[in-house]
Amino acid sequence: MADAGAQEGRSLRRAGLTVMAAGLLAVLGAGACSPLRFFNGVMPKDGGSALVASGIAYGEGARRMLDVYAPTHASSAPLPVIVFIYGGSWNSGTRSGYGFVGRALAARGFLVVIPDYRVVPEVHYPAFLEDNAAAVRWTIAHAGDYGADPTRVILAGHSAGAYDAAMLAVDPRWLGADRRHIRALIGLAGPYNFAPFVDKVVLETFTPVADQAATQPVSFAAPGDPPAFLATGDKDTMVRPKNSDDLAAKLTAVGVPVERRRYANLGHVGLITALAVPLRGRAPVLDDMVAFAKAHTK
Repeated sequence: MADAGAQEGRSLRRAGLTVMAAGLLAVLGAGACSPLRFFNGVMPKDGGSALVASGIAYGEGARRMLDVYAPTHASSAPLPVIVFIYGGSWNSGTRSGYGFVGRALAARGFLVVIPDYRVVPEVHYPAFLEDNAAAVRWTIAHAGDYGADPTRVILAGHSAGAYDAAMLAVDPRWLGADRRHIRALIGLAGPYNFAPFVDKVVLETFTPVADQAATQPVSFAAPGDPPAFLATGDKDTMVRPKNSDDLAAKLTAVGVPVERRRYANLGHVGLITALAVPLRGRAPVLDDMVAFAKAHTK
């Protein structure tokens, strides 16, 4: 009876968390890519993972710091690495809002690095790409310090962060020779083909840019680019899923392997919050990401 009561209590707590998370998701959805610090603060985190380094500088200034998450169980082999770049329309966001992502991926056997980077209006394109490239180079240089393999790095991101990750993966200007360590790209609801610029946020972020095509990930798809996992929610009205369709088509046309995933009843924010413990039943986003990442970091 005691065991049955404890199990019922756990079920009720999980149900309560799911209801609370759904309510938070509705609020977040109204604010689109607003920071997720409160959501992260109240969500239960995955066991078997830990924040092992916080506020590590990869450059100068408060917006050039990163956090590192790792599994708590011992590994007999160096860990693969995921660098996760958060979204926020290039004008908001903070790494402290994405601990639930770092812990979720670390619990499944990855070293996870989540950097901050400078945003509008402090900077404009391409400064945020330069910052994230610097964070990736730091990761390659220091992954071994945390028991990880710097030659098995996956770039991942959501929304504007997925744009940044895609540009670092396919455009050789940003990582140079270090791009050889990038095994794959994971893009969640990313904008990859949004020229000509008409959206107010895009105009503020990318103006003045003489060559708009040179800012678009679809312009750089080429043989030898990292394999890509491109996911969208079919209820996303902020970044149209066609962006992912277009990049998938370009990569596939040049022989790059692509997994294109579409999730029913998920919006823009719902795609990333589906990685949180109480919301995983909405769609297997985490399981699909992890399966893809493990297949490309063997």
